[in-house]
Amino acid sequence: MLKNEISLPGINNARELGGYKAGDKVIKHGLLIRTGALKDAAPEAVELLKNKYNLKAIVDFRMQSERINIPDPEVEGAKYYGFSVVEMEDYFARAKDVREVDKQLLWKTNDRMALFEQAYEYGMLGPETYVSFLMEDRGKKAYREFFKVLLDVEENAAVLWHCTDGKDRTGLAAMLILIALGADKDTVMEDYMLTNVYNSQTLEYVKSRLAGSDMPQRKRDALMFMLGGVVERYMTGAIEALINSYGSVKEYMFEELSVGDPELKVLRRKFLV
Repeated sequence: MLKNEISLPGINNARELGGYKAGDKVIKHGLLIRTGALKDAAPEAVELLKNKYNLKAIVDFRMQSERINIPDPEVEGAKYYGFSVVEMEDYFARAKDVREVDKQLLWKTNDRMALFEQAYEYGMLGPETYVSFLMEDRGKKAYREFFKVLLDVEENAAVLWHCTDGKDRTGLAAMLILIALGADKDTVMEDYMLTNVYNSQTLEYVKSRLAGSDMPQRKRDALMFMLGGVVERYMTGAIEALINSYGSVKEYMFEELSVGDPELKVLRRKFLV
């Protein structure tokens, strides 16, 4: 078993936050679950979520089109929430003069390298991505609603959150809840970087294909990011941006996500032991 792994057949990057230290306490096992997309979940996984984990809430951070076209399987007893962190028009709004023909390519292509080249050219991939997820209105609303779900869920019931790969929109949510519960930065980064362990086979193949390439490091990072990896400086940059703008991550949560001391006490009572 990989660190923090939970066995959910058909679901990639499936793990929990249970066992991480948070101040002088520890996060309870089996209640805070982060994963990749649920679309290929085996019936066994659905049963485990219902019966073993007592899942009561699924938070889906994917775009609306993804949620409609590739819906999550139902888990009996679990309420479903769809909160878009970003939509494609947000990427276009930040990009540099995207031609209409390239918008169609970015929407529809199945050629991941062609998609990567276009997205990178237009400035859609890089460390700024995480900052925009946290700072723009759509992302702030999504994470605000996520915390409402955590606060409202019944005692000893699990919450699962996911996006497509379970690493970026999902990873930022994990960073926020870990800090809310009192975990330190090292724990946040350990959890974030685990994606590269879970997806090591794919990432090692990509690295082998890049061996000897003169591709600049920034572009290499962006490619690994797009193909299932995470990049340490993307997360550290996002945390630094929150500190620079708000003084701390907790102040960001208070000002933008309506998570202050009373809410933190509830979260810690529910999820720590």
